[in-house]
Amino acid sequence: MALIYADIWEALGDTLGDQPAIIQGDRTVSWAEFDDRSARLAQAFLDAGIGHDSKVGMFLYNCPEYLETQQAAFKVRATPVNVNYRYLDDELWYLLDNAECEAVVFHSSLGDRIARVRDRLPKLKLLVEVPDDDQRVDGAELYEDVQAANQPAERIERSEDDIYMLYTGGTTGMPKGVMYAMGSGTQFFLGAIAGQVGIPGFESAEQVAGMAKAMADAGMTQRAMPCCPLMHGTGIWLGAMLPMLMGSAVVLMEGRGLDVDELWETVERHHVTSAVIVGDAFARPMLRALDDRAEAGNPVDASSLAMIVSSGAMFSTEVKDGLRKHLPSLVINDILGSTEGGMGANVSATDADGRETAKFELNPGVRVFDEDDNEVQPGSGVVGMVASTSANVPLGYYKDEEKSARTFRTIGGTRYTFHGDMATVEADGSITLLGRGSNCINTGGEKVFPEEVEEAVKTHPAVRDCLIFGVDDERFGQRVVGVASVEPDSGTSGEDLVAHTKSCLSHFKAPRQVVIVDTVPRAPNGKADYGTAREISGIA
Repeated sequence: MALIYADIWEALGDTLGDQPAIIQGDRTVSWAEFDDRSARLAQAFLDAGIGHDSKVGMFLYNCPEYLETQQAAFKVRATPVNVNYRYLDDELWYLLDNAECEAVVFHSSLGDRIARVRDRLPKLKLLVEVPDDDQRVDGAELYEDVQAANQPAERIERSEDDIYMLYTGGTTGMPKGVMYAMGSGTQFFLGAIAGQVGIPGFESAEQVAGMAKAMADAGMTQRAMPCCPLMHGTGIWLGAMLPMLMGSAVVLMEGRGLDVDELWETVERHHVTSAVIVGDAFARPMLRALDDRAEAGNPVDASSLAMIVSSGAMFSTEVKDGLRKHLPSLVINDILGSTEGGMGANVSATDADGRETAKFELNPGVRVFDEDDNEVQPGSGVVGMVASTSANVPLGYYKDEEKSARTFRTIGGTRYTFHGDMATVEADGSITLLGRGSNCINTGGEKVFPEEVEEAVKTHPAVRDCLIFGVDDERFGQRVVGVASVEPDSGTSGEDLVAHTKSCLSHFKAPRQVVIVDTVPRAPNGKADYGTAREISGIA
């Protein structure tokens, strides 16, 4: 067996048997069932002519079938493709066509969109439908019928050179498939696990399975809950694939949006040990729910929750501190990374740890370069672009050599990923993240990073969420403005937030105008939707 996801999860299926692999509501899929169901779907793929290097679209909400479909593709050496369930016809067609998908597994409630684009996908061979409403797509096979009609596919020899691909969200253009070698990606996660269990590394899938069995026998099996969508990297990587390599159970919520009451009820019911979130967009409402329950005399029993892992958005220090007031032993792992790779982390176990928001300890191989490709020196105050190198630098973007050349570059003989994030390097060697260069606001010749201003606005006690952006200005080139949502009946105005920000930051960074809105627009993964924020602000 190779040290790749499919082989390890097959070994875990053999070894862990009836132990839970996936839990959602009243439904539990054991490790043996996970392997069996994935193998039956894999046989349907093979019968349809789908195999090595084929692409399989996953147009699904969070559910066990998502993880089974991914493993079924891995089993036949195909490449699973994450598809954003918010995509409408043209966006959906673009991604499925760009990826050259030969099969799509989808929820029935999304089927009308599939029906409208299927004839524009010449490579499409198989549609498999997971029923979640009464509508059906002609010619699509029902997921459970596929399970019943097929025997499990035979296991095959696979290669560590097989391609794993995750499509980015397309925040700076159309979505792109980021390609990794299957072996290096798996072993990157295994390295993190080896460090946790105190061994040099793993040499075989059987060794990984043996470790998981020993943990299960000792009552140490973990339960991980991705609170964000599996269709995004934070959810699938940190919330599912990494925990499953340890033999952990993945706990999925049943709702299809962030419902913090369901989140905490799921933690209580299933004794979740770790939760994966996306910064303040998740953490602030989670904290409010804890506060409300405590004030009502019905506190949440989240004693099982040992860790919160966050990536993809700002996670404020005051929110971390608030969570730990309810959960004093909680460890918070705030990860700086992107689809293209990891850069650093801020791990805090007490209020004294990780005091500064957006300050991260660098991973080995992370550097900050100025615009002339010179490395930024610690304490210099120079703003540069974050780059990282490791054994798991992506191979490139699928079918986009030009963007690959810009993002994955060689400096001094070393190949780096340039993530698009700007940062300064502090005197102690840590970095302070400023924000995405593409979002930087140039106002009167001064550079303002929206994330820094958003963090300042959100320190106002009435603010629930905020986004800051630039709009054209005849005098200054751009001016800083934003939208914010506040506590109901707080009486907080946009002018109040402007004044508050001026007390926290240099005046040129403070927004000239903040529009109060009911809900600050974000994607399901919690990431900022600046385009919609501009539209709803009405600021020209």
